Amino acid sequence: MLKHLSSEERRTLANRGALKRKNPGKIRLSVFRSDRHIEIQAIDDVRGHTICAASSKEKDFQGKGWNIAGAELVGAAFAKRVVDAGIAENCYFDRGAYRYHGRVKALCEAIRAGGVRI
Repeated sequence: MLKHLSSEERRTLANRGALKRKNPGKIRLSVFRSDRHIEIQAIDDVRGHTICAASSKEKDFQGKGWNIAGAELVGAAFAKRVVDAGIAENCYFDRGAYRYHGRVKALCEAIRAGGVRI
């Protein structure tokens, strides 16, 4: 069925599909991690819009996204934006194909500490 995709891409799609089935109508917090940066978006899948986002590529975080401390800073800023948007109680975390470890875990815990219920 999905033989043309890599195993990582298949895992991403399977994880995302399972999350969408278990959390209908909720806002998805989707994370992207590269070697140098980390990004997160709040996505409304019903409307197909990004509500808010935060990234270590922003001017405030220049050069701070490659480690756990940088991920915590991005998570705290994102949590503030989510609370301001009024969607703090209606979210779920989509880690994609990334393990819940290191920067991804630090990002998620910083978002929880900022008042977002995941």
